[in-house]
Amino acid sequence: MSEHEVSLNESGLTLPIDAAGPTNEPSSREITPEDLAELARVEAELDQRWSETQIDPTLERIALLMDLLGNPERSFPAIHVAGTNGKTSTVRMIESLMRAFHRRTGRTTSPHLQLVTERIAIDGLPIHPRDYVRIWEEIKPYVEMVDARSEVRMSKFEVLVAMAYAAFADAPVDVAVVEVGLGGRWDATNVLNADVDVITPIGLDHTGILGETLAEIAGEKAGIIKSRWDSDDLLAPPDNVVVIAEQEPEAMQVILEKAVSVDASVARAGSEFGAVSSTIAVGGQQLTLKGLGGVYEDIFLPLSGEHQARNAAVALAAVEAFFGAGAGRQLDLDTVREGFATVQSPGRLERVRATPTVFIDAAHNPHGARALGEALGRDFSFSHIIGVVSVLADKDARGVLLALEPALNDIVITQNTSPRVMDAYELAEMAREIFGEERVFVAERLVDAVDTAIEMADEYPGSGIIVTGSVVTAGEARALFGKEPA
Repeated sequence: MSEHEVSLNESGLTLPIDAAGPTNEPSSREITPEDLAELARVEAELDQRWSETQIDPTLERIALLMDLLGNPERSFPAIHVAGTNGKTSTVRMIESLMRAFHRRTGRTTSPHLQLVTERIAIDGLPIHPRDYVRIWEEIKPYVEMVDARSEVRMSKFEVLVAMAYAAFADAPVDVAVVEVGLGGRWDATNVLNADVDVITPIGLDHTGILGETLAEIAGEKAGIIKSRWDSDDLLAPPDNVVVIAEQEPEAMQVILEKAVSVDASVARAGSEFGAVSSTIAVGGQQLTLKGLGGVYEDIFLPLSGEHQARNAAVALAAVEAFFGAGAGRQLDLDTVREGFATVQSPGRLERVRATPTVFIDAAHNPHGARALGEALGRDFSFSHIIGVVSVLADKDARGVLLALEPALNDIVITQNTSPRVMDAYELAEMAREIFGEERVFVAERLVDAVDTAIEMADEYPGSGIIVTGSVVTAGEARALFGKEPA
């Protein structure tokens, strides 16, 4: 008998294993220059496709690809998050809570801050560049099949969604927490039929694509709310829950009408759940939250701003709904505390330097900029606040500046490296109309703008700096201060 054969004796199978030999260790998590070079090659290939700002509103392409891949989106339960502001923070809170409850998670967020792999996470960590490259190579033939059958090739975002769902099925994950990219109704993520849908606050953004009014935009966002009835089993209706953050009345009406039309249960901030109290604490805030199952006290959240307290209430309600919590069926308090205490939300009022204090924030529309300004005023006591701001040209730059003006003493206008960025001098002219000539400074490069702000801060003891205006600006600032993608 060969030494490599399996044999059967009285004690069972004998396997030809050399215990002293080398072990089959898992691949290293270290990211090598070769990994990054391969990632860059794939990114260059995917960048030949339509970007996220080019929309052909249909789910046909992504649905066909899912079918060719064996419908990976049906292999895991999901929580689907749409809205204008707070989506990414809410997704990260939901995911952190799920991991605290020992669930293996998949997460998608968009856009990324520094590295595209941030968009697809397993167990709270961005997938390795090797996995990103591998998954693309695995699904590429099927993407090309869809391209061949379509008048419009699949966009990069559609491909990234497919890669995420394939990664989640491959893991496999216990639950996916999925952030909508743009809108909801025609967003590629919407091939999901999620267990819980979440609508964060809706504001005026992407008006050229989603509509000019809150009601029109709400209609697009509410497109993720769908019937979950199984026509083959009408005696066992599936759970179908919509968790709705605080909304303007015209947006709330549209969302509620959609929920009723598909027989979905509704949980509303301010009614079924909410943030009861929020007090400033070292490194964040201390919360009392009213959930669907009861009151959760003494919750530490390592994020600043009352808007994050409201996001926390939404996240808690979504997790309660997923687990079926309700009156008299409260989630374990210590586990909820652990889930919130370990939340990370990079680029959301994130401190990246101590002296002078420098924050970065991805606020890119007036609603987000107002929340940022309120957080700076409530949670910190700086004697002087200097803003470093770069905005994309297709955003409401004037609205962002108007929202930031009450919170800032001075502003340094700059421009990030995005091809969509607004020219620094054009933005500075707009800023001078709002702030006045003496409060506006210009530096063409972000690194120079940050240096200018730090020099200015040295003149005002107890001052702070906030770098904001765009997700791209926040991402480039993170890299500038040596932060790793997360």
